Amino acid sequence: MSSRSNIAIYGALAANTAIAITKFIVAGITGSSAMLSEAIHSIVDAGNSVLLLVGTHLSERPPSEEHPFGHGKELYFWSLIVAILIFGFGGGVSIYEGIKHIQYPVALTDPLWSYVVLGAAAVFEGASLRLALRQFRRQTQEKNLWSALRRSKDPTTFTVVAEDTAALAGLLIAVIGVYTSHRWNLPALDGAASVAIGILLAGVAVLLVRESRGLLIGEGLSKHTTDEISRMVRSHDCIESLTRPLSMYIGRHEVLLTLDVHFRPDTSAEEMLHAVEAIERQIRASFPQILRIYIEARHLQTTPCAAAHRRKICLR
Repeated sequence: MSSRSNIAIYGALAANTAIAITKFIVAGITGSSAMLSEAIHSIVDAGNSVLLLVGTHLSERPPSEEHPFGHGKELYFWSLIVAILIFGFGGGVSIYEGIKHIQYPVALTDPLWSYVVLGAAAVFEGASLRLALRQFRRQTQEKNLWSALRRSKDPTTFTVVAEDTAALAGLLIAVIGVYTSHRWNLPALDGAASVAIGILLAGVAVLLVRESRGLLIGEGLSKHTTDEISRMVRSHDCIESLTRPLSMYIGRHEVLLTLDVHFRPDTSAEEMLHAVEAIERQIRASFPQILRIYIEARHLQTTPCAAAHRRKICLR
């Protein structure tokens, strides 16, 4: 699973590195602020891909005494760093460069090279986005792409998709900036396009920070999923009630789930064991990302006789 997810990151890294070098060269030739902003955008995206690969590698380390549930959340930390870099270097520098060129406009030279590079960048960014979406489609069964992206807990997926989408939108803004500034001989419009690109990147960064924050502080399964799990548990006749399922993402493809199940007073220990095993099979079949399930099974009313049957059942 992780190796397939990384394909999209490697594709984005290769595309952004090549595009960034070309954009910097053309920005130096033409003096375009929007082109310089796009070059900064691409180099930041390339660096972010490296950080995501580092985070992926570190998150796959085996459990240790200090981290008994593994290091899956390491990837969430690095995705937060990526979002901060997009906001600071991508958005901040682009806005700064744009304001500077609005205050001190410089006439552009022949924009032909700008159009050529922006067109080529659009092709590469589009290919990278298509590759990321293809990998994402293989990991999800949902038909609605936007809903699937919102539900995804894999930073390597939604970060690459968000970056590539923002890159294509930024390229369109850059084209508009270069064309209008040259068409009407208003270099300040090129600077305004750079500011718009910076605002776009800052907005994307805020969305990524929000998603990473939720995962870092212990985000759990959606209400729809926990309601479905509760329905599965209550479908067993020997179960009287259960408390609200508790869950937490401890990795991009790994969820921890705990259940406190109350059985009817006349349920034997053997019946409790069979019911718990059946619940575990149902949950795993419907939600394969739930890899760790801990179930505390007890009688609804604890009597001296029932206390002898009370037990804590841990399923791995």
